Amino acid sequence: MGNSSGHVVIVGAGHAGGSAAALLRQYGWKGPITLIGAESLAPYQRPPLSKAWLHGGSDLPSLLLRTADFYQSQDVALLLSTDVTGIDRGAGAIALASGEMIAYDRLVLALGAFARSLPVPGHDLAGVFRLRTVADANALKAALHPGACIAIIGAGYIGLEVAASARLLGADVVVIEREARVLARVASTALSEHFHRRHAAAGVRIVLNAAVEAFDGHAGRVSSVRLTDGSTIPCDAVLMGVGAAPNDALARAAGLDCDDGITVDVNARTSDPSIHAIGDCTRRPLPLYRRTGRLESVPNALEQAKQAAADMCGRAPPSPELPWFWSDQYDTRLQIAGLPFDVEETAIRGDPTAGSFAIFHLTQDGTVQAVEAVNAPTSFMAGRLMIARRKRVTAASLSDVSCSLHQLVG
Repeated sequence: MGNSSGHVVIVGAGHAGGSAAALLRQYGWKGPITLIGAESLAPYQRPPLSKAWLHGGSDLPSLLLRTADFYQSQDVALLLSTDVTGIDRGAGAIALASGEMIAYDRLVLALGAFARSLPVPGHDLAGVFRLRTVADANALKAALHPGACIAIIGAGYIGLEVAASARLLGADVVVIEREARVLARVASTALSEHFHRRHAAAGVRIVLNAAVEAFDGHAGRVSSVRLTDGSTIPCDAVLMGVGAAPNDALARAAGLDCDDGITVDVNARTSDPSIHAIGDCTRRPLPLYRRTGRLESVPNALEQAKQAAADMCGRAPPSPELPWFWSDQYDTRLQIAGLPFDVEETAIRGDPTAGSFAIFHLTQDGTVQAVEAVNAPTSFMAGRLMIARRKRVTAASLSDVSCSLHQLVG
């Protein structure tokens, strides 16, 4: 796998794809590299789109992964505003929407994910937004101003981050969630309760156990959300924050193994030895938890970019990393390490009503599987170490703030 003179084509110029191009050069790849992106921008960071970019805390240079001259200096051909329509594995080539074919020796699929839509009447009205790209964020931002009302469908991280940004911009916010609590699919009950209180205190109206029947409009623009119980919520704009799905259609059409994402191994290889896949579009092994999963995060994109680049350059694989995530809402920094598989017990360290606390998730034998830390970076770092070292601790010792985390980490 160490021949580094062929042509690498990377499809997808997001965080994963941009990082893979840079790492290939860093690891010694000598052959040509072509990086293809559907958007008009060079690779940029997506997490700020729901936060600092929306409420004016960042600009385009700070959003870009690397400066404009980086790709030229590294001899990476950057094809932007370019759609890939097919993969001919037999010929070792990809097809562009223009009809052009580009041959590859190695192909990296960094296709990302797409924001899900609600297939209800009115979903295509003006003023109904999804959030995945800078263009999406700019369109949404124009609708967020004092006096405007935005209805956010879905109380996951994107929905709540946009809610916080909208409040900072002076807009009225209603969050509509079909589950019985916010963050129901991605966080513990105690964490959900904390963020519910924080958003309510900021003036966000939260409607739970609510399903959307339709978006109603006037003169082609959304004017209200109609729920299945017959009630309506007037609004000037809607954000559909109902999750993301892996962009694996190209891979499926090419006959690669897929299962809610492109199936890869620990080296980010697909079922075709000439093709790697990285980032949000993949289903990957999670060795620490002895299962596979799909992770949507910047750390995952970077780790898989390292795996693929190392594999193609004949280097030793990078050490496995612990999954981790973060979210910023108002003055709250949430950091999560690990995944709460097979959890039997939780321990809360600190006071959730005071704004700084951590929730540790333990298996039956006391092994730390995950930690959710709110404005508690020390607990986050200690939790990461415990998870990586497969530490066994008692819930009582974690909850007891007089017990030193340093001692618990060992």
